[in-house]
Amino acid sequence: QVQVVESGGGAVQPGGSLRLSCAASGNILSIFSMRWYRQAPGKQRELVASISSGGVQKYGDSVKGRFTISRDNAKKTGYLQMNSLKPEDTAVYYCNITVVGGTPDAMWDGDFWGQGTQVTVSS
Repeated sequence: QVQVVESGGGAVQPGGSLRLSCAASGNILSIFSMRWYRQAPGKQRELVASISSGGVQKYGDSVKGRFTISRDNAKKTGYLQMNSLKPEDTAVYYCNITVVGGTPDAMWDGDFWGQGTQVTVSS
């Protein structure tokens, strides 16, 4: 029904940058909001950044000033630009979206997750 696919993860040295993408497809009328989470081994899943339908961005304290969340509504794609990466940013990053789908006469809303993409920051 709805597919969410993250990409752009990889290995990078401290101080480097990566850009994650989150592509949504399926029976979607609009993406209401989008969030990026991450989960490091042995730790709970952590909210990294979010962006609302109106473009309001929020960030976790640990990434403020380094990460930027954005979205392209026409492409149904979101992005997470990650700069000045640190070893503690190492984690699997997940995209989570809230969408409105269906048809104008029979709409529904739902929450969907991607499969995650690994980010490793190491020298």
